[in-house]
Amino acid sequence: MTDKIRWGVLGNATIARRCVIPAIQKSRNGRVHALATRRPADAGPVAAENRIERIYDRYETLLEDPAVDCVYIPLPNHLHLPWTLKALSAGKHVLCEKPIACTAQEACEMDAAAGRGRLLLMEALMYRFHPRSREIKQLVSDGRIGPPRLVRSAFCFHMAAEILNARDNLRLRPDRGGGALLDVGCYSVSVARWMMGAEPTRVQAQAIYHDTGVDVHVVGTLQFPGGGLATVAASFISALQQTFTVAGAAGAIDLPHDAFIPWLKDAAYILRGRDQETGSRHVVPGADEYQLMVEHFGDAVSGKSRLDFVFEDSIANMKVLDALAQSARSGDTVKL
Repeated sequence: MTDKIRWGVLGNATIARRCVIPAIQKSRNGRVHALATRRPADAGPVAAENRIERIYDRYETLLEDPAVDCVYIPLPNHLHLPWTLKALSAGKHVLCEKPIACTAQEACEMDAAAGRGRLLLMEALMYRFHPRSREIKQLVSDGRIGPPRLVRSAFCFHMAAEILNARDNLRLRPDRGGGALLDVGCYSVSVARWMMGAEPTRVQAQAIYHDTGVDVHVVGTLQFPGGGLATVAASFISALQQTFTVAGAAGAIDLPHDAFIPWLKDAAYILRGRDQETGSRHVVPGADEYQLMVEHFGDAVSGKSRLDFVFEDSIANMKVLDALAQSARSGDTVKL
């Protein structure tokens, strides 16, 4: 292996072009060696801008390239399982976009394949690597707000009417792993579990469904051991909500509506005491959470460190998402 991890990227997706490929190229320990896309002509600009050496017109060809150390998969949700399995079978470490799979069963299958090949597999939940996210987690773990009692989290945006009416967007197709719960609800569930430091024991959910059958508006509740509760929201039909609050017995932490994707700007949060209405504003210098994520994964691939966002966490997240989807459909409380 060379000094820098050589990445292969499967698909010319927006998240790859805008966020992850540039993050890899400016990382201290990696570079994009190859990009595979069904439409190579469309990949010319991103290849030129990011100095990508090789463009392949077949995903399989990239996986056969012996120079590729690990693969980033930004494909549609329903393709996460098959292409992760193929990449692992080819001996490549895998960083796969969120949600890691469409079901917890799929995630377990991916985990088993990684274990058999002794390869690393991680979900690209980049918010976990932002310094603000980690500072807040440390405050909670240190007891600054007392035992966490309530997490309120939401990731919602308003999809254009023409997209909702056209019905062909991947987010609106049940056969493609569509729906708001998988697409953005994975963030809210993840942060609730992370801040609580525990797994929920039961969940409830209600949802509004598009005529294609996917959920477009979801609210769920999670009950944790020791009296903790969380509300999670995901939507394609509401105004922007991209935030979370952690309330403990002795205080609370509030975030603005850039909680998961603050881009490169300085990132703030409010720390309040038990009876404070305003509290104190804290600012964390801007950082590229995508770069921090790929550097962390690269260090683990090269053996310099271990993953601190382990795949068991992603499986647990999928189990909660499965349970919320089941509850929304059935109207029942689902025990985990």
